[in-house]
Amino acid sequence: MTQTIAPRLRTLLLLFLAVAGALLAGAAPASAHAALTGSDPKQGSVVDQAPTQVSLTFSEKVALSDGSLRVLDPRGKRVDTGRAANLSGTTYGVKLHSGLPDGTFTVTYQVVSEDSHPVSGAFTFSVGAPSQTSVALSDQGAGGGTVGVLYGIARYVSYAGFVLLAGGAAFVLTCWQRGAGVRPVQRLVVTGWLALTGATLALLLLRGSYVGSGKIGDIFDLTLLGQVLQTKSGAALVSRLLLLAAAALFVAVLFGAYVKRDEPEARASDAADGTDGTDGTSGGDDEVTVAAARAAEAADRAAEKKDLTFGFAIGGTVVAAGLAATWAMAEHASTGLQPGIAMPVDVLHLLAVAAWLGGLSALLTALFRAPAEDAIETAAVRRFSRLAFGAVVTLVATGIYQSWRQLGSWSAFTGTRYGQLLLVKIALVAVLVGIAWISRRWTGRLSEAPASKERGSAAEDVAGQREETRETVPADSRRAAQLARQRAAVATARDKRLRHADPHRSGLRRSVLAEAGVAVALLAVTTVLTSTEPGRTEEAAQQATASASQRSGPLSLKVPFDTGGEDGKGTVELTLDPARVGGNEMHVFVERPNGKAFDVPEVKVAFTLAAKDIGPLPVTPDRIATGHWSASGVQIPMAGDWKIAVTVRTSDIDQATVNKNAQIG
Repeated sequence: MTQTIAPRLRTLLLLFLAVAGALLAGAAPASAHAALTGSDPKQGSVVDQAPTQVSLTFSEKVALSDGSLRVLDPRGKRVDTGRAANLSGTTYGVKLHSGLPDGTFTVTYQVVSEDSHPVSGAFTFSVGAPSQTSVALSDQGAGGGTVGVLYGIARYVSYAGFVLLAGGAAFVLTCWQRGAGVRPVQRLVVTGWLALTGATLALLLLRGSYVGSGKIGDIFDLTLLGQVLQTKSGAALVSRLLLLAAAALFVAVLFGAYVKRDEPEARASDAADGTDGTDGTSGGDDEVTVAAARAAEAADRAAEKKDLTFGFAIGGTVVAAGLAATWAMAEHASTGLQPGIAMPVDVLHLLAVAAWLGGLSALLTALFRAPAEDAIETAAVRRFSRLAFGAVVTLVATGIYQSWRQLGSWSAFTGTRYGQLLLVKIALVAVLVGIAWISRRWTGRLSEAPASKERGSAAEDVAGQREETRETVPADSRRAAQLARQRAAVATARDKRLRHADPHRSGLRRSVLAEAGVAVALLAVTTVLTSTEPGRTEEAAQQATASASQRSGPLSLKVPFDTGGEDGKGTVELTLDPARVGGNEMHVFVERPNGKAFDVPEVKVAFTLAAKDIGPLPVTPDRIATGHWSASGVQIPMAGDWKIAVTVRTSDIDQATVNKNAQIG
């Protein structure tokens, strides 16, 4: 039986790793959930005088630390005071030293967005005129490198652990209370607790390096750990650890109490028979009295178990909701639109995911790993089917709200990474619901009678084996060990025969296994979604970035000219790339009326923005070839409707200037 199960479980593990690896490989090193929407001075701009401070505006509030904002001169030396502050709303700034020289300055920033993700970037501006700069920026963004990979793995493990812990416990309480005494089910829930606890500790240690330097050596830096504990993310992780301590007590009592109350009533009956010193074969009055006592005891035990189940359900729901809230209070739901509504909705969403996928894992374990004498009843499968249906309804309702909140527009479905992942998630949910419908059909075909007969037969076989063992255990320990191995082999073969005896139950196992495979992929996609920039934010960032850089694409102008002298007619074509604020590449081509290159002595260009009283800004391009002139680093200080004047000289005295207006930026 173990040989049959192991490959299937290994297949699920490999599927999870493959999906997780593919999604991680396609993800950016850092998921920037706060976008830079503006700066003063603007990116790529040229200012006449050195500013006294540099300010940055983000799409949402961010957390600053020492060195979050840095300004470097052309030689790479810091020229800021090092004290970054919140100026107003989502605008943050840092003061600059006085007496800055002309040249190109580099601004770097590394902050933490309100939903706990690191954000980093850099841009340049120039004072007086652009210059060469020796500043070398790292290709690795915040949240990348080895620490970023470890942090991502810990996030996956934490979600998987929560699903197994909360969903497995819910399955035992609401669907299969007898499963509390089944070792494979116990191991599943305990594994979930261990995974979530270990991952939470790892996230707490990695957090400081993840949002900071990204160095492995900083993982165990106690100073960084102290700083993390003072943040919203640190508080959420510590709260999760405290709740996991309560969850450990809950799991221990759940399994211990239910195991004791699920022991066969025959033991209690035997104990009752032995109290009066008889062998249970006394007269009719005694039999009636014993039967009444047994009935009263059974009623008391049933009432006690009902109260215990209700108490466990309340306590377990509180602990599970608290654990789910540790994600809601520090991630997407805690920022953006309607956080007061989004956080409870996010908690419900996580609980529904755990009830469905965690319960599915427990059902899969019960179908494949539970001993034959503890085979799950059809009624328990039907109860889980109803639980899963309620979880799916909750997922759909909360998912629609979350999609509207995070996307904001239909175009974000296909135009942003978040929307694309959400489409994948919706498709996986649809497939999972389809397979679940097939599982419900298999459940309907199951017959309780054969299953009960099989379990009864299996239980009798096990009891017979135990009795045989007590009667025939020889003195020789080697012989006893050999007999034990033989009986174990026989029991394994019997378990396998009983599992495959009912074709309906086998069909249910196959459909549930397929559900679990899709659920693994779904869980991986969901985890990536929680660390992906929401579509609404990404679209706003794209618009803000376009506005900040004020880029309109390459510009091409072609106008005729006539200098009035002999052979003075032709056409001048000017291209400006990328036609945005900041540095541009300019090319000028001069042609004769027949289209051939015109070798003229001189070409000059000037840019004027009359609306802002800027210019004319002269540019003298260099001759590259016959009829081809070029200039690099042509600075456009701001966007607007610019007048471009091109002067062409065809002889010592003959020249003409042609003008053309064009929108730049």
